[in-house]
Amino acid sequence: MKRYEVMYFFREGIRGVFLHGFTSFAAVSVIAACLLIMGSFSLIAVNIDRIIEELRNQNKILVVVNESLSRAEAQSIGTRINRTIDNIEELEFIPKETALENYREQLGEQGNILEGIEDERNPLRDRYLIQLHDVSLMRETIERLEGIAGVEFAAASFEVSEFILSTRSIVKAVSYTLIIMLLGVSVFIISNTVKLATFDRREEIGIMRVVGATYAFIRWPFVIEGFLLGLTGAALGFFLQWSVYSSLTRMVNGLIPSFNMSPFDDLMIIVLLLFTGFGFVVGVLGSVLTIRKFLRV
Repeated sequence: MKRYEVMYFFREGIRGVFLHGFTSFAAVSVIAACLLIMGSFSLIAVNIDRIIEELRNQNKILVVVNESLSRAEAQSIGTRINRTIDNIEELEFIPKETALENYREQLGEQGNILEGIEDERNPLRDRYLIQLHDVSLMRETIERLEGIAGVEFAAASFEVSEFILSTRSIVKAVSYTLIIMLLGVSVFIISNTVKLATFDRREEIGIMRVVGATYAFIRWPFVIEGFLLGLTGAALGFFLQWSVYSSLTRMVNGLIPSFNMSPFDDLMIIVLLLFTGFGFVVGVLGSVLTIRKFLRV
């Protein structure tokens, strides 16, 4: 492709954008709005996923060893667990003295009722706290843990793990559905914009075809027009997303001090790349589909 042809294509693409000012403005606005909706939901999903991950880290399996075992034998169980079960991410041995002290701290002011319960009088047992790689395999892992010699029982909150798994699945399903729907809406808007441009220039296109212009030569200005509309909408959507998310972050962090949303600076590059890619695909795809249909007539 020659340089003067590229310049001509871009000049015609830019002329098409300004020639249909209101329609172009509507296309850019719809793309920006779709990206803002999709981006806001996706960023909220990222933060929800972070909360779920924190809950997952807190949802551990408690493994209590047999009270007849010595301290050395109780500690050796950890080696057998790591050797026989590959779903273990983290394993922590807690002596019964430490377990008693932790329980006393949990009781707070009522912890004095445990005074004098030490050593042989300690009713608690040595135990392990286990964090899993895959929470969905919790039941299977507990069954395998209870099959290890020296393990009295293993317990965990299945309700929490099932909530984590179901919530994550719902968030992903809604995110994917929303992305597909908004992608379709944006492509439709771009297609209508390019369709209007081709309709207004139908006589010019007809003459170009008569004199022997190739389909590629006719098609490129419209593709560039869609490309420019898509990237402009992506840029506008990105800055709107930045503003909205930053305001939402300040509000949530002020209302819930214990929870800090991920700062936009940490997500900026990913959001920019996704928005740019979305704008490019929507703009070019909408143009190509429309002009191909028009040139077949």
